[in-house]
Amino acid sequence: MDDDEEQQELQDQIMRYRMMERDVTDPLALGLLHDIVAELEASLRPADE
Repeated sequence: MDDDEEQQELQDQIMRYRMMERDVTDPLALGLLHDIVAELEASLRPADE
């Protein structure tokens, strides 16, 4: 898998978790999903590279 495909997969995962965040009502689950999204976003390469 090349770098662009990996970046696209990360963006797809982020989108799925954000969609889950909208549907969840449990505060703990919401916090965990938020943390997952934050970690995935942090792993995306900077646009400057």
